[in-house]
Amino acid sequence: MIEPKILMATALAAYLYVVAPGPAFLALFTLSAAKGRRSGAWFICGHLVGDVTWGALAVAAILGANRLGPILFELLGAVCGLYLIYLGLRAVVTREDAPPMAIGARRPLATGMAFGLTNPKSYPVALAMFSALVAPYVGQIDVSAAPQLLLAALVGFLAADATLIFAAGLPGVRRFFLAHGVAVTRVVGLLFIAFGAKSLIDAANGALRRA
Repeated sequence: MIEPKILMATALAAYLYVVAPGPAFLALFTLSAAKGRRSGAWFICGHLVGDVTWGALAVAAILGANRLGPILFELLGAVCGLYLIYLGLRAVVTREDAPPMAIGARRPLATGMAFGLTNPKSYPVALAMFSALVAPYVGQIDVSAAPQLLLAALVGFLAADATLIFAAGLPGVRRFFLAHGVAVTRVVGLLFIAFGAKSLIDAANGALRRA
């Protein structure tokens, strides 16, 4: 049986992966601002397919890295950390005249599913998020823990989706988002940079402990 703190860390990683502002976050809030909470809910339900897919691949990579040894796990964390920082820096320098656009107004469910499955940033971001929070417990888990970890991740995904659907439909949030979309995009950058830095620090600490 996996310790509750490991399951909680996995669920938290899944939750933060979904709620951290990014392309899907921006699409959801602009769609909800333009068409209401119902359209946003259909979009996020479709996007859940991609969240589960990329989250499962991230958990599989972590478990596989654990079996192969800490060096590969630390390398994955470092590479994904650098990629998160790169994405974050790009978001921080978003131009003032480039607000996010509402997409998927006609077919929000299909758009959300396609958005979640085809976004090339999803896997490295998911891996970096899970690595950042689950890395301290990597020595305590193996392949047999996969079903419990995936269930914990699903709980985190569903909780995050409920949070976003509720928040996106609030009148004040809709007005604020339309007026300050660029500022939200820059917050994306700060969050990604923070998680990227944590992944790099964890990888470096692991290498130093072995040295």
